[in-house]
Amino acid sequence: MSSDLPTHQGGDLTRTTVPRPCVLVILGAAGDLALRKLFPALYNLECDGLLPEPFTVVGFARRTIDDEAFRAIVLEGMQKHSRRAPEAAAWERFAKRIHYAEGSFEDAAAFAGLRNRIEAIEGESGIASERIFYLSIPPTSIVACVQGLAAAGLLAARHEGQAGARIIIEKPIGRDLAGAQAINDAVAREIHESRIFRIDHYLGKETVQNILVLRFANSIFEPLWNQKYIDHIQITVAEKEGVGTRAGYYEEAGALRDMVQNHILQVLCLVAMEPPWSLAPEVVRDHKMGVLNCLRPIRGGDVERNVIRAQYGVGKLGEKEVPGYRREDRVRPDSTTETFVAIRAFIDNWRWAGVPFYIRTGKSLPSRVSEVAIRFKEAPPVLFHAGVLRPIEPNVLVLRIQPDEGLALSIACKQPGGRVEIQRVEMDFQYDSAFQQSSPEAYERLLLDVMAGDATLFMRRDAVEASWSWVGGILDGWEGGGARWLPEYAAGSWGPVEADRLIAEDGRAWRVP
Repeated sequence: MSSDLPTHQGGDLTRTTVPRPCVLVILGAAGDLALRKLFPALYNLECDGLLPEPFTVVGFARRTIDDEAFRAIVLEGMQKHSRRAPEAAAWERFAKRIHYAEGSFEDAAAFAGLRNRIEAIEGESGIASERIFYLSIPPTSIVACVQGLAAAGLLAARHEGQAGARIIIEKPIGRDLAGAQAINDAVAREIHESRIFRIDHYLGKETVQNILVLRFANSIFEPLWNQKYIDHIQITVAEKEGVGTRAGYYEEAGALRDMVQNHILQVLCLVAMEPPWSLAPEVVRDHKMGVLNCLRPIRGGDVERNVIRAQYGVGKLGEKEVPGYRREDRVRPDSTTETFVAIRAFIDNWRWAGVPFYIRTGKSLPSRVSEVAIRFKEAPPVLFHAGVLRPIEPNVLVLRIQPDEGLALSIACKQPGGRVEIQRVEMDFQYDSAFQQSSPEAYERLLLDVMAGDATLFMRRDAVEASWSWVGGILDGWEGGGARWLPEYAAGSWGPVEADRLIAEDGRAWRVP
């Protein structure tokens, strides 16, 4: 059986991953994710010359259309959403790679027809390509879809030396631990864990990928990356928009399931993990799992003390009036679904003993921003604290994940003049300005990694279930509390006063991005 592990050179951490010839099948190809993110990502890989040869993408959906009609739909999506506007020559090359197959996820005959279409395409190239199936479908359809692919023989190895197909599964995987385990069990009966790529687009963002480089390729940071020097860490994922057209989904999910269980916990793992001895995918994922194993459970009475939830109420975002969550279309008037959550978490190991991790995420906040702020401990108040008009603010390292990817480090400097006046200044780095080019979209990197068989940035089964286990303690606490209403915060504000009190109890305050 062939190995998907990347090649290591000279015993160091250098990796070489090369995308292999493949057929990528997007199930749910007429959906929002495929047209807004996946096809634009593939087109940009085409423009950058990064797609393997041969490479074919097959869209699978219910519509009765032919290849040309489907290509027109893809082109329209790219004109709206691609970071590069479609250019005639590049589009012509890319369009030739696009094919379409009609079918339903519940129809066994449709999967047999899909197999025939794939085999015909492979026959034209004369190369035994890898097969990749992207499940851009609702979570409720995952099991039926995987079973249909398996029954049609699309997941099995076809030639000696091949390890069978790969599948890409979008989050959310279940809505609780039991649901995630049921999906994982059903999928595991049809395909080996090493062939499953559970995708979280946050992990494809440049700043998130850069966390490991920042920590382990710069000797100034890692010696300070522990409880001796770090006071606390804040992770903020703020969304400016309300629930909008996703109200139906959001009523069943809420902020904790939608953002904390996957995106935020994965970022926390990269920030807090121990140095891996290698960048091999399983080594990195083992070390991320080590963080989840050390997360202090929040259960019972600890939920009320360490977790705040709320809903956005009436307010304004710019000039736009916001009606409040319970007044949105498709939201129950007595809903207790949270649109904001703040958590005080701890990692019980030697590196992070006693260091609080403050997490907050919400909708209808003042701006769209995702960042990690590492606040270092104060300098001893011996020299410059005496006689100055205001205390010296501690150093803060901010990792900006979106929208302006980069990082900033605040340091104390003396203002020009005869008096010792100390001012905080920022050393700022932005990807776009530093490298004179726009950063690739997250899906570009992640799709390329799947083609190369590199699972480093993808969630393993044990991590998914460990995340649900930790989040489940909070969900159980909420259910046991039987709240009939939630605190509200004005749309356009930074959340409820209860969240401010949570961090103020520890003598700290939320950073304003």
